[in-house]
Amino acid sequence: MSDRPLQEPTLLLLTALADEPRHGYGLIQEVDAISQGRVRMRTGTLYGALDRLLQQGLIRVEREEVVDGRARKVYALAEPGRCVLAAETERLRAVVAEAERRMAARRVPATRPKGALA
Repeated sequence: MSDRPLQEPTLLLLTALADEPRHGYGLIQEVDAISQGRVRMRTGTLYGALDRLLQQGLIRVEREEVVDGRARKVYALAEPGRCVLAAETERLRAVVAEAERRMAARRVPATRPKGALA
């Protein structure tokens, strides 16, 4: 894994797996919830991303099960994925802190125009 920031879909998928393993449809629902409906993953996009994350060793297949006659994989965050997610969380936290610092430095106390009533 590189030191580049994570793409948003990757960040959301790793976050969705941070607390418990999930199957594909569960991941789609979690990404929707985490992003407050802003990001809606399509099935093709989801499974392409999951394949890439599996190849990178960031996630793993926890188990395979059959539900209503259909095979379903349940994915879990692998330890390298947990490390990548933690590093990205720290990077984002630092960016937010710097943005807040800079915005606070630019705040100027409100002044009234000359002659304005209080």
